[in-house]
Amino acid sequence: MQQTLPVTMLPVPPRLRPRTALVASADGSFRQRLAQVLIGLRWQVREAEGGAQAWAEAETSQPEAMIVDSWLPDLDLEEFLKDFRTSFPEVDLVAAGGSPAHAHPRGPYRQELLYALQHCQDSDTAAWNAAPVTQEPVSAERSSAPVKICAAILPARPAAEVRTEKDVAPGGERLPELIGNALCMVDVSRRIRLVAPRMTPVLIEGPTGSGKELVAEALHRLSTRSRKPFVALNCAAIPEALLEAELFGHTRGAFTGAVQGRVGRIEAADGGTLFLDEIGEMPLGLQSKLLRFVECGELQRVGDNETVRVDVRILAATHRPLAQQAVTGAFRSDLYYRLAVFLIRTPALAAHLEDLPLLVEHFLARLGREMPVKRIDEGALARLKAHDWPGNVRELEHVLERAVILAGEAPVVTAAEIDFGTLVN
Repeated sequence: MQQTLPVTMLPVPPRLRPRTALVASADGSFRQRLAQVLIGLRWQVREAEGGAQAWAEAETSQPEAMIVDSWLPDLDLEEFLKDFRTSFPEVDLVAAGGSPAHAHPRGPYRQELLYALQHCQDSDTAAWNAAPVTQEPVSAERSSAPVKICAAILPARPAAEVRTEKDVAPGGERLPELIGNALCMVDVSRRIRLVAPRMTPVLIEGPTGSGKELVAEALHRLSTRSRKPFVALNCAAIPEALLEAELFGHTRGAFTGAVQGRVGRIEAADGGTLFLDEIGEMPLGLQSKLLRFVECGELQRVGDNETVRVDVRILAATHRPLAQQAVTGAFRSDLYYRLAVFLIRTPALAAHLEDLPLLVEHFLARLGREMPVKRIDEGALARLKAHDWPGNVRELEHVLERAVILAGEAPVVTAAEIDFGTLVN
C-alpha cells in the first residue's frame, strides 16, 4: 500500500506577497484619503478605528507598515506605539501629527509612506500643518536612518504640560470645519476629536451664528457613523402642530392632509446621526416623547400603535441656557441630563477676533467661486475689527457677501463697501 506523504504548506516569499499597510485613525475621511493614495502605490490597505482594533488587525494581516493618526480614541498614543514597536518590530511605523522617536519610518518603504502621508495632508491643509515633509534622496545605505520631518509631524506634547496661546501651531490642531487658530477654537476641535468616536450624546451651546451645525457635522464626520446619514432638524423652524410628525413620522390618515405615510427624521437617520438644532424651542409635551426614544431607542409614528427600534446618535444644539431652563422648568431636566452628557461651547466671534483675517480670507475665497476673487484693504479690515458682531460668524459672512456685491468690478473691497445694515440672524 502506497504511503501518502503529508503536504507541507510553504510560506509565500515576502517579495511575492502583496504589501499591506494598516491605517489607524478615528477619522473616516482621513483613512479613506490615505487608502486611496496607498492603493495607487500598489499597497493593500487595512483600516482600524482605534488602537485596540489596529493591534488585532496587525496580528491577523501582518502588515509591512502602519500609519497611525495623532490621536487614538481608546489608547494613549505614546504607550500604544511603544508597545506596538516591541511586539511588532518588523512593522514600519509612521505617526501623523505627532511623532515620538519610535514612530519614524525607517524601513525600505519610508519614501512611499511619507509621500502618501504628505499627499493626504496636502489635500486637507486646514486640518494639518501645511509645512512640507522633507524628502531628500535616500541611498540604500541610509534607508534605515532616522527620518527628519519638518512641521508636518510635530513632537508629542507631554500630558502634564500647560498649553498657552503661543504653543498653538497655526492650523496644526484645528479641524477643517472650524476656521481660526485662537485657543478657544482649537479647544473646540480638541473636544470634538475626544467625543466623536463614541456614542455619547453631545449638547452644543453657543450664540446664534457661531457655527453649531458645523460642529455637529464634524462630530458625524469623525465618528464611526460617517458613512451613514446625517439628518438635521431645526426645532424652531417647524410649527408645533407638525413637529411631532416631522420627528417621528406618521401613518396615512393620521391627521388632516396626511394622504400617505411618511418616515420621520429620527427613522431616516437610522445607523447615523440626528442633529436637533435649537432643541430649546421644542414644546414640553414633545420633549417627553423624545425622552422615551433617547432612553429606549424606540419610537412610535403618529397614528400607529406599533413601535420601531432605531439606532441613532443624537446631537443637540441651542443658543439658550438650557441648564437654567431645566432648573426653572422651561425645559425638562431629565431630557437635559440625557442630552448634555458631553458639552461643547462654540465661542462668539468677539471672543476670538484675532481670527478675523483668516475668516475674511476664507469667505472671500468661497465667494470667489461664483465671481472674481476680491481682496480687502486695511481700511475695510479695520472697520470689520471695530464691529461688535452680535450675529457672529454668520453676520460676517453676510457683511462680506454684501461688500463683494457693492464693490462691483473693483478687485479690492474698501471701507466704503462695508455696510453692516440690519441683519436677521
